[in-house]
Amino acid sequence: MKNSNYIINGILIVAVIVLFILHFTGKKVNVNSPGATALVSDSANFHLPIAYVRTDSLLPKYKYFNELNESLIKKAEDKKLDLNKKADKFSKDVADYQQKSQMNAFISQERQAQEQDRLLRQKQDLDNQAAQADKEMQIEQAKVFQQIQDTIINALKQFNTPEKYEIILSNSGTDNILYADDSYDITKDVLEFLNSRYVPSK
Repeated sequence: MKNSNYIINGILIVAVIVLFILHFTGKKVNVNSPGATALVSDSANFHLPIAYVRTDSLLPKYKYFNELNESLIKKAEDKKLDLNKKADKFSKDVADYQQKSQMNAFISQERQAQEQDRLLRQKQDLDNQAAQADKEMQIEQAKVFQQIQDTIINALKQFNTPEKYEIILSNSGTDNILYADDSYDITKDVLEFLNSRYVPSK
């Protein structure tokens, strides 16, 4: 099933490329005609109105992304610092409880049980806060990436005015494009355009 999907997708891609060539050259291909060889030769110099951007190379150099990412890292560090302080206090309370237990310093068994319950609740509360902080950071990270994606898409509309490309693809490593001529790579141009629009937040 997977192989048949790859074959169908491959056929569709070839068909789209042929349609582009036919549309933009205004010629019909007849492999038996004497001019067919000339058309194939011309199509070697023909450049499709398609481009791609290497997002894994773009994002680390995109100033706006770095600003948002730095803010995200700071929030994560602040949350971690706060949790570490609470964890240290909890560790001291546990050590104090253990010392009192060893020295029979509690007035009664009931008082010892109360202190033990308090520590258990404190531990549960600490675990809940850590889970909540992790969830909040995941939500924040998703918001940042959505914000970056929206910004890039809107910027590309302006970058592509007047229309130079019919399609602009996003590629990370070899996720979407296994091979493409370097002339279709517009990462550098897009990065320069994005950074030229960047205004640092105060």
